[in-house]
Amino acid sequence: MLQFIQCTEQNDQSVRDELLAGLSAAQAFTSPKYLYDALGSKLFEAICELPEYYPTRTESLIFKTHGRAIAQAIGSGATLIDLGAGNCVKAARLFPALQPVQYVPVDISVSFLRDSLQRLQQQFPSIVMTGLGMDFSSELLLPDSVREEKRLFFYPGSSIGNFTPEEALAFLQRIRAACGEDGGLLIGVDLIKEKSILDAAYDDALGVTAAFNLNLLRHLNHLLGTDFDVRAWRHRGFFNDKASRIEMHLEAASEQTVRWPQGERRFERGERIHTENSYKYTQRSFTDLLEQAGFRRLSFWTDPQHWFMVCHAHTI
Repeated sequence: MLQFIQCTEQNDQSVRDELLAGLSAAQAFTSPKYLYDALGSKLFEAICELPEYYPTRTESLIFKTHGRAIAQAIGSGATLIDLGAGNCVKAARLFPALQPVQYVPVDISVSFLRDSLQRLQQQFPSIVMTGLGMDFSSELLLPDSVREEKRLFFYPGSSIGNFTPEEALAFLQRIRAACGEDGGLLIGVDLIKEKSILDAAYDDALGVTAAFNLNLLRHLNHLLGTDFDVRAWRHRGFFNDKASRIEMHLEAASEQTVRWPQGERRFERGERIHTENSYKYTQRSFTDLLEQAGFRRLSFWTDPQHWFMVCHAHTI
């Protein structure tokens, strides 16, 4: 009833190559997935408890308020595939309403999933559970142990915003292809709102988001052997209204040279490393994206302030 499969082998050299290419680019950048080492994941859990960070509690309110309607739209007996499952808490809250036949949490490593999934199996012994270690951002090839019937992909928290609109379309198309003919998608989407609300959500008064972003430098030191001095950098998080996205950067507080084995880079004071984007959508713009990806029969639920949206989309 409980299985773990590591689908994507983690290649240390490919990680180094990817990170060094980003650090060496004219505008230095890293993928947001590198924000989530063990400490980064704990810091993000703390961010979700902050008063400024509305997405987690607003999405939770939508599921609580509209849970019955969402369950009716989906129906019972799904193969629930939880992308970026983390501690599996969000999906587990849906179990009583959806009554999935199989639960498939997906994360970069099955070791992240093991404890959470073992606890869940004890709570819900009738549900077959298969933990998958996979970097689903680049491919979505599911093993044969994942049921083909009624696949429901679950992607909460507005993580879709980490992709550019073009990347998001390609990602949604991969999900559509993996759904089969009787599947669907349940996804959380952050909506455009006042800039002051968005800015505060990604640059909180306590500085937890700053610590989360700065921890990336400590993670890079571990992965690459760089010698970043965390104290010499500053967090910058703000809404870029022209691009319709939150941007997170790390900004050099002084001129400095960062070194690593066989390389180095000079950073001028004020120069930035772009660490994350979080695109925000209107209901119409995201509807268009889902339809372009091949989804049909779309349903939407929002909070009273229309800050956040949960969408369910069928394949037929």
